[in-house]
Amino acid sequence: MAEPRPRVWASQPLFGDVVDRLRAHFELEVTPEATDHPPARIAEALADADGALVTLNERIGAAEIARAPRLRAVANVAVGYDNLDVPALSAAGVLVTNTPDVLTETTADLGFALLMAAARRIGESERWLREGRWQGWSFDRLLGVDVHGSTLGILGMGRIGQAIARRGRGFGMRVAYHNRSRLPEAVERELGAVRLSFEALLAEADHLVLVLPYSAATHHIVDAAALARMKPTATLVNIARGGIVDEHALAEALAAGRLAAAGLDVFEGEPAVRPELLALRNVVLTPHIGSASLATRRAMAALAVDNLIAALGAGPQAGRPPNPVNAEAVAAAGRKR
Repeated sequence: MAEPRPRVWASQPLFGDVVDRLRAHFELEVTPEATDHPPARIAEALADADGALVTLNERIGAAEIARAPRLRAVANVAVGYDNLDVPALSAAGVLVTNTPDVLTETTADLGFALLMAAARRIGESERWLREGRWQGWSFDRLLGVDVHGSTLGILGMGRIGQAIARRGRGFGMRVAYHNRSRLPEAVERELGAVRLSFEALLAEADHLVLVLPYSAATHHIVDAAALARMKPTATLVNIARGGIVDEHALAEALAAGRLAAAGLDVFEGEPAVRPELLALRNVVLTPHIGSASLATRRAMAALAVDNLIAALGAGPQAGRPPNPVNAEAVAAAGRKR
């Protein structure tokens, strides 16, 4: 009698034809429609699962896997994984994977779009026009700030940060960055980028783009004190994670004219957005759509499926998922599921 096949839970429907590739190897349970799963439902779904395909909507930690003795792998359909308690999963012998690289250029596109929209007051101008307030051309109406020839500041110079820098060079911008470690000199030359201290970057940037990972160390790294160092004519763009910015302090700075504009794709309490931000006209708000192109989202789902197939010991890359996050920690924990 054949052994039962491993069981996999897909938390969201994603793309049916992509997710269906899992059926060749596993017993697959797919959530039929987009769902906000409460913790108890996540724990129930994982209880008899060997693997899971999840999105940023699903938060998984020790409580959710406490009664999941078979769980061996969780494939996150995202490059970030702050929705997962990686130390808890590692201690339980659960491999975590993510989907880097495939969303780099698309996310950089959105970041630069927000930069331009905030700098040139695109959102504010559109609302003003739609409200029927445009009665004729005026020389000094809705004046923004230039992008070309300005200083582009990038906080966090990983893949996406470097892609933002390349776009900035195309606009003739001076590129400055702050990162925990300096880029290789050859990469700095290619990007035309100079590394500054965090304080100097805040002071010199005409447009500051946040693309650093969220952690306890970066929580509210852009706070009232940091905002006070920025030029009053500057724009701030966040395509990283909401918790990096103290949104109350940001709203106050924008309302008081201490900062010209902002473009935000991520929010600390998302999907909830602070009412103070919603009320402001000098902030462009998008609902976490950094990677939201059809081609990129399909590529992310496909890579997550590849990761899960390999992590559960199937397919041509069995045992060697392309993008493990915690393989060393899992090995060190010595837990075999």
